[in-house]
Amino acid sequence: MNELLPPAPALIAFCAASLVLAVTPGPGVIYILTRTLAQGQPAGLMSVAGVALGNLGNAIGAAIGLAALFAVSALAFSVVKYAGAAYLIWLGIKTLLANDAQAQAAQAGPVRLPAIFRDACVVALLNPKTTLFFAAFLPQFMSPGAATMRQSVTLGALFVLIAACTDAACALGASALAPHLTAQRGAARWARWLSGSTFIGLGVLSAIAGSRSAK
Repeated sequence: MNELLPPAPALIAFCAASLVLAVTPGPGVIYILTRTLAQGQPAGLMSVAGVALGNLGNAIGAAIGLAALFAVSALAFSVVKYAGAAYLIWLGIKTLLANDAQAQAAQAGPVRLPAIFRDACVVALLNPKTTLFFAAFLPQFMSPGAATMRQSVTLGALFVLIAACTDAACALGASALAPHLTAQRGAARWARWLSGSTFIGLGVLSAIAGSRSAK
């Protein structure tokens, strides 16, 4: 077990730092809140699960050296970054092009949870800055004598778990507000335009953000 986790003081510091970073609003939180307000609590929680899996993939990627590749190859970084931005923009355009009747039908009908999980996972996974973030953040709390990859993956998974808990709390809070918002006149149109505009905005911000900032 000592090879997987740092000593207690470092572990406590890691958990505290992770909690602070997790509650800081970012693109992932905005994405989850938007899904929750537009499609309800199940969609929000499924988005939390998808984002968590995508972030775990980035943590594993950092452990096996993708961060080093992104750090030295501008082409590899840009390909992944723009693919993620394009996917977000595509989700936004698809949402905006739906008419009010389609939006209302989508809200009234069963929510396609597997598709929501897939979208959230892809959006999180195609964010190379998350991989770079893990590569910069995790080594500060790792024990020098322990197996680097195993400890990196363990700490990354712990960070993802902490973030998933705070994201789930945000989704539950947003779902409590959703009924009050959907009761308003024109709620379907409002939700459609909010969702579509948010996804497009996140995609544009992702595309134009500094090429190698950590998070």
